[in-house]
Amino acid sequence: MSVQGYDTTILVAMSKNATDGAQERPGRLKQIRMVAQVLRQADPKALPIVFASAIGTLVLVILVGWLIGQLWFFIPLGLLAAVAVGMIVFGQMAQRAQYKVIAGQPGAAAAILKNMRGGWTITEAVSGNRNLDMVHRAVGRPGVVLVSEGPGNRVGQLLGAEKRRISRAAQQVPIYDIQVGDEEGQIPVDKLQRHLMKLPRNLTKAQVSELNDRLQALPRAMQMPKGPMPKGSRMPKGPKPKMR
Repeated sequence: MSVQGYDTTILVAMSKNATDGAQERPGRLKQIRMVAQVLRQADPKALPIVFASAIGTLVLVILVGWLIGQLWFFIPLGLLAAVAVGMIVFGQMAQRAQYKVIAGQPGAAAAILKNMRGGWTITEAVSGNRNLDMVHRAVGRPGVVLVSEGPGNRVGQLLGAEKRRISRAAQQVPIYDIQVGDEEGQIPVDKLQRHLMKLPRNLTKAQVSELNDRLQALPRAMQMPKGPMPKGSRMPKGPKPKMR
């Protein structure tokens, strides 16, 4: 779901999981109610801020209409402006809550990547280890972007190995590596999308399609961890191999 350009798919999914008998594809109004419920739980001050911004906009527009003597015209205009501003603020608050909910959880970066727009092809967990550190691959107009999750002192080796593994298939294609996390030099999960959208467009759509075909033909490097897994944790599943 998108609210004024802000993707809130994760919050909708959370609300559906918490609601018995939820439909597979709820309508737009029901989606907004579902997101509002999760948003209220994540940040009790969020909805009052949304309503305050909408009411403030309405009052301001009506005041301008009263001052210039065209109140009859500015009342409906104020209502439209109030709804628009309220939805924009609601979308911003929902996105912040979404990032706050998933930050620090294994797979958080993958969840953000999968909701990106712009023709990206996301392959989750192309590499990883028993500590649930993992590397995801995003292919788009900039080239290949490897996104890691985990402490910097552990994911550096994973990123280097994955970059070497795909370098032959991605000849002369830019390969970027990004570490997601809260350590120095890492990108916070709430800034990941913005960071990727700033990358230069180095490839055409046809080149992106050809690159995807070459990379999909590579064998997966992901291995099941040795030893006991952390309680309640599961390694992400990779895509099923294509039959040829």
